[in-house]
Amino acid sequence: MTIKDIAKLAGVSVSTVSRVLNNHPDVSETAKEKVQAVVAEYNYIPNTSARDLGKTTSDNIGVVVRGISNPFYTAILYAIGREIEKAGYTMVMQQIDESEDEIRVAALMEREKRLLGVILLGGNFGYTKEQISCITVPFVCCTFKNQYGDISEADYSSVCIDDEQTAYEAVKHLFKQGKSRIAVLLSAEEDGTVSQLRFDGYKRALADAKQELDNNLIIPIHSFNIADAYNNMREWLKKGYKFDALFAISDNIALGAMKALRDAGKKVPEDVALIAIDGIEASEYSNPVLTTLCQPTTEIGNETVNLLVDLIDNKGKNKHLTMPTYLREGETLRTFNN
Repeated sequence: MTIKDIAKLAGVSVSTVSRVLNNHPDVSETAKEKVQAVVAEYNYIPNTSARDLGKTTSDNIGVVVRGISNPFYTAILYAIGREIEKAGYTMVMQQIDESEDEIRVAALMEREKRLLGVILLGGNFGYTKEQISCITVPFVCCTFKNQYGDISEADYSSVCIDDEQTAYEAVKHLFKQGKSRIAVLLSAEEDGTVSQLRFDGYKRALADAKQELDNNLIIPIHSFNIADAYNNMREWLKKGYKFDALFAISDNIALGAMKALRDAGKKVPEDVALIAIDGIEASEYSNPVLTTLCQPTTEIGNETVNLLVDLIDNKGKNKHLTMPTYLREGETLRTFNN
């Protein structure tokens, strides 16, 4: 339905319909009632895109979410949306899959939606100066930092945990339990993502414990998908490698691994101790409850928006915030009291 259709049904001119829809005061009550009755009857929703093109100002903040199936982002997105609204801005969100270019998407959104700033929730760890040159508004990398690129820290902001250190601490927990054959479930060893950073932490923990890196204990799945984790873990278990613990770089893939272990007749934590990173809601209700190093998702979302709003309002400079993690003991790693 168009405003021409509404005008015909209401028996008024197109310009009258337009004035009613835009809350202009110079419309008679009779005409207004006729238009509103048609709008209500046909559940008409105005197309604002044309009207937005005529605006000279905007209150839009863009959020590009990379990895549409990642449950870790749910709580962060909720916090981001709430903080954006509290700050008096409007959130415009675009979800993309892991193969898409979030910088290109953000640049298109900036122009089409007249964005004042951009939040990249999940993304590439290796942006170049040339890549980000197409974004002309402030942007914040949320849950990651540009460790592998050549962008100056003065040119962007980030809010994330120390992924390498957190992985190191997770593996150290396994060594404290007396484990010595620790396998790692990851996306890939060198993919320029959080997987690579957390694998670096795993290797450092092995080195500190005087353990050699065993390639047979590295389980790449080339995604962060729970089904891929289950399938790859199941195939790896068939090879019969000896191990007494597993470090999964994320809760989501840890859940897939747990099912594979259970289906293979291995008990957690009796036969295999398991620890991960993230703290997603589902892992708190798994059986057994996953032991994991939790990210402070609400605080990450809040700080991301606060940083960006300060940049938009010219109240601050680019910053890089490293957020703490905390251990949720769960049931997949025995405690010293057991």
